Amino acid sequence: MIRSTVARVDLAALQRNFRAIQDFLAAGVSADLKGPRRTAPRIIAVVKANAYGHGAARVALALEAAGADLLACADIEEGIVLRGAGVRAPILVFGALSVSDLDGLFEFSLTPTISSPAAARAVQAAAAKHSKMLGYHLKIDTGMNRLGFRHDNLRRTLPELLCSANLRLEAIYTHFATADDPERPFFSEQRAHFEAALQTIEEIRGRESLRVPKTSRDPESVFGTRNDSRPRIHAANSAATLRDSRVWYDMVRPGLLLYGIVPPPLASTIPLTPVMSLTSRVVAVKGVRPGEGVGYGLTFHAGTPATIAVIPAGYADGIDMRVSGRCHVLIRGRRAPIIGSVSMDMMMVDVTGHDDVSPGDEVVIIGRQGDEAWQQIDTREMAAAIGTIPYEVVCRIGARIERQYD
Repeated sequence: MIRSTVARVDLAALQRNFRAIQDFLAAGVSADLKGPRRTAPRIIAVVKANAYGHGAARVALALEAAGADLLACADIEEGIVLRGAGVRAPILVFGALSVSDLDGLFEFSLTPTISSPAAARAVQAAAAKHSKMLGYHLKIDTGMNRLGFRHDNLRRTLPELLCSANLRLEAIYTHFATADDPERPFFSEQRAHFEAALQTIEEIRGRESLRVPKTSRDPESVFGTRNDSRPRIHAANSAATLRDSRVWYDMVRPGLLLYGIVPPPLASTIPLTPVMSLTSRVVAVKGVRPGEGVGYGLTFHAGTPATIAVIPAGYADGIDMRVSGRCHVLIRGRRAPIIGSVSMDMMMVDVTGHDDVSPGDEVVIIGRQGDEAWQQIDTREMAAAIGTIPYEVVCRIGARIERQYD
């Protein structure tokens, strides 16, 4: 049995988006005639949070088939799910590890992020117990004040980790706090902090000190010439990838872009296609007399005779209650406003004047129903209407919603 409300995930569109991002990176390198970079950065495909609500197992396999060099997830448990689905590509774990069951790193061949001295000691002890040499990515906190070794305290905190007998430094990265806000200068401050941190790390490692130009776009200028032992560098999420090629380094980490969504308020010329749509069906159509209320709390009152369609999708499916009075759905190619209070399993829309609406009609909550621009409701529109971000809209689509893959 299939519930009326389903999410359709277009894996072919996902793979096209991946290739479009590859082409964008390659074109950016080719256009930078003054820069010394010779190759485009590789892609770390971010599939955390159930691939932003799209279904991590199927999405990860599709991205692996498309050529993703590395997949990234939030924690060890998410990595285990990917391995259970048959993913064979390297998997980076972004999250904190200090209180995790670290045996999963070794049993499922996962690459940890080490972001604190405590985590470094715990991972080193686990690697020694397993008699393994484990590669890791080092995270530097350049001002976001979340996870990471502080950029201005590395000479005190980092030597112990770099001397660990069972740990091998494979990559160094940071995360930008304001990449999606072009008006704030903190993005540039973080970039400067990161490049200074890279130089400090090189000096701590005891190799020849290198002069890193402040505007360097060449990953080979950090940690010497490219070879198999040189740590790779990455910093750019989706927004930073669009905003500044100087932070592309060796690899970029698109998440939202892969799923065909441009982080607001940024714009992009990359030809992306939204990967997921959310649809349902009308289950009832009824008349409401003037003055009567609709739904819990009777938050909507009909001023004139009205016709209401009932849709079997509610906050248990991830529909935010704030959509009422702010967002629309599409029925028979027409926009219909969401009214009344969204309940656990249902919501109501106003179809007054549309006498052809009947039970069984398709309802598009996110997606397209027609060729005109107004016949599409995307996650940016919904997020803007309710005062949130597209990430939350897609990640909140509930577990009871079946994902159908094309």
